[in-house]
Amino acid sequence: MKKVIYIHGRNGSADEAEIYKPIFSGYDIIGLEYKSETPWQAKTEFPKLYDEICAESNEVILIANSIGAYFAMHSLAEKKINKAYFISPIVDMERLILDMMKWAGIGEKELAQRGEIKTDFGETLSWEYLCYVRERPIKWHIPTEILYGENDNLTSLETITAFAERTGAELTVMSGGEHWFHTEEQMRFLTEWLTKRR
Repeated sequence: MKKVIYIHGRNGSADEAEIYKPIFSGYDIIGLEYKSETPWQAKTEFPKLYDEICAESNEVILIANSIGAYFAMHSLAEKKINKAYFISPIVDMERLILDMMKWAGIGEKELAQRGEIKTDFGETLSWEYLCYVRERPIKWHIPTEILYGENDNLTSLETITAFAERTGAELTVMSGGEHWFHTEEQMRFLTEWLTKRR
């Protein structure tokens, strides 16, 4: 039995897995219904979900979006995954948190003292989260294809390129693309990319 697991990003939905069905005909495609909001929650939840879904599988493909890709790398690196496709993945969470602290004008000392700080742009910065990701760098060895938008506002081209080189992942950059692939043009590019890279 061949499975595709889809892991959505923040504010996404497991139902998004539907768009991948025409590309992976012959595969059982399952969108992961998960509750985790932190990597330590994902570390507990994701392996259990994987084991339930993939117990009888002889091939597993992973498609993951944004923070869903980060959670997957943090929690499923030791599982049997034949290939991964990441769309706008968060690959350096420490860098992203430090960038958000800079945007909010918050230093490490202040965050350490206050523990959590809500920002004007809707994110809550957490000292616990920053310390956790610093102490647990990503180790990822599964063959991976990455789709990245040129205008991604969360991950720089430099960061994604360094990650791809370190892990041996193949990187495709969409000119004019954004972090969130949602326009007709972007979705067409995504579909063509996946179809070619299968």
